[in-house]
Amino acid sequence: MSMKIYVGNLPFSMTQDELGALFTPFGEISSTTIVTDKYSGRSRGFGFVEMTGRNEARKAIAALDGKDIQGRKLKVSEAMARDKGGTGRDRSSSFKK
Repeated sequence: MSMKIYVGNLPFSMTQDELGALFTPFGEISSTTIVTDKYSGRSRGFGFVEMTGRNEARKAIAALDGKDIQGRKLKVSEAMARDKGGTGRDRSSSFKK
């Protein structure tokens, strides 16, 4: 079973290939994504890696969390499920009857 991993505090110059190369020594990778700003196309400094094996993913998290890459300490953890509905705000309280 695969595991999606959050990788934060990435150097803004890092590419998806470079991100994948960090995780390859730990096991098979099914995808890498660096999140970019929709207007400028510039990296937002975080991304996701999906690894095919959960044990390998856990080893990668343990080894890479806090690792210094180009002067930035990576924040690596299991990705949390994204809430449905966009902004995450409870809009029900903003309407008055």
